[in-house]
Amino acid sequence: MRVLGMISGTSHDGIDVAVVDFALDGATLRGYLTHHGSVPYPRQVRSDLVATLPPRSIVAADVCALDVRIGQAFAQAALTALAQAPADAICSHGQTLYHWVEGNSARGTLQLGQPAWITEATGLPVVSDLRSADIAAGGQGAPLVPLLDRMLLAPTVERGLRAGALNLGGIANITVVAPGAEPVAWDIGPANALIDAAVAADPDTEDDFDRDGRLAASGTVDEDLLAVLLAEPYYALTPPKSCGKELFDSMYVEAALRRTRRQLPLNDVVATLTALTAEVVAQTVRDAELDVLYASGGGVHNASLMDAITDRLPGLAVHTSDALGVPSDAKEAIAFALLGWSTLHGLPGSVASCTGASHERVLGQIAPGTRSLALPGVPRERPRRLVVTGESP
Repeated sequence: MRVLGMISGTSHDGIDVAVVDFALDGATLRGYLTHHGSVPYPRQVRSDLVATLPPRSIVAADVCALDVRIGQAFAQAALTALAQAPADAICSHGQTLYHWVEGNSARGTLQLGQPAWITEATGLPVVSDLRSADIAAGGQGAPLVPLLDRMLLAPTVERGLRAGALNLGGIANITVVAPGAEPVAWDIGPANALIDAAVAADPDTEDDFDRDGRLAASGTVDEDLLAVLLAEPYYALTPPKSCGKELFDSMYVEAALRRTRRQLPLNDVVATLTALTAEVVAQTVRDAELDVLYASGGGVHNASLMDAITDRLPGLAVHTSDALGVPSDAKEAIAFALLGWSTLHGLPGSVASCTGASHERVLGQIAPGTRSLALPGVPRERPRRLVVTGESP
């Protein structure tokens, strides 16, 4: 079965896509990556989306309009991907507008991107709304990549190693797998979210992110600001836990600067935010006592961030997920292709030990395509490992 996975993450800059041709071989699921890429949001859609994110208040009309327009953007992204590689089904994460967390409990989550537009444009069945079932079962609804991480890292664990999969998107999350133990995973805190917000707020910058980490490299870490940022109570919460831009919003850094009563040039602010992410990630990895770490997400292209993380982890083998056959920019899209395949085969997509749910759950809802929908049925043997092959286009 060929599945197109699609997601726009917490950086909300575009739609990542990956078409994976899955074939079950006993306990091994083999996935051939036939296409992956990223489709930028239309300028006005992204502008309207940014204008609705916390701490801003919006009305139902805004949500309705965005749900339609993001759905149409995902439909166009799907058509673009399918022109490169055919698929039998689609799994769309959509765009998270709000992740409702109180204390250490997730109460709800809202992803926009009406799947009917994708089905109408492509004729294919679409799996969507992948987080709600886990939250209803008492979980965080996040992270959802541990299904992929556990299967990819199975050979590493069989060699007796403790392995971690780190994603550096808007928010950083990690999955830890170890011999004889259930996997655990959680959102660590901001990766690119605060850096992007600080850069985007500066009228003198053309980019809305720190391209290649150049700003951080030219700045100096402000220890007073760093101390205030590291005092964030979220970091002390016990996993499972999840977070988003509801906490680390566009005003977060300004509030921290007010507490220090300082004004800093942008490059010093960005250097300090980069040090924040590196310190929180490194402490998490040290606590997990890992033997090897695989990183993915847009943050791997930030040389200053990756250097800051690896400098804090001397002696640890750090690779990108490319070493596992999964391009670092495509990992989340591949994960959602896998989640869609799992749902269509009646298999759980959540990992309860990672989200904190009472039980694992088959995730999402299925919007049938324009033809009769025939599901393949539950496999006789549940796949335990995933082998991804295929060259980048």
